Amino acid sequence: MKSVISATILCFAIGTGGALAQVPAAPAAAPVAAPAEAATPATTNTAKPKLSPDEKKKISQECSAQANEKSLHGKDRRTFRAGCIKRGGLAAARAQPGDNG
Repeated sequence: MKSVISATILCFAIGTGGALAQVPAAPAAAPVAAPAEAATPATTNTAKPKLSPDEKKKISQECSAQANEKSLHGKDRRTFRAGCIKRGGLAAARAQPGDNG
């Protein structure tokens, strides 16, 4: 009987902790009204266009091919591919250590 009560209390405590963790914090200050010009869609729309799965796959394959050309492996390959994918499959315009111009 004690174990049933203990288990019930434990479940209640875990459930309550999760519920309390999701309560949003109150704002520290009242929001300031933005000027009317700032509310236009042209200035507030900074989101990237959504890519189809085929486009994402093509970009990923292009970045993998570039990593293969550079003979990258392990952490260097993962870092290169992550940056390449963020740039949409474009290679980084990075100067080599021995280049002077």
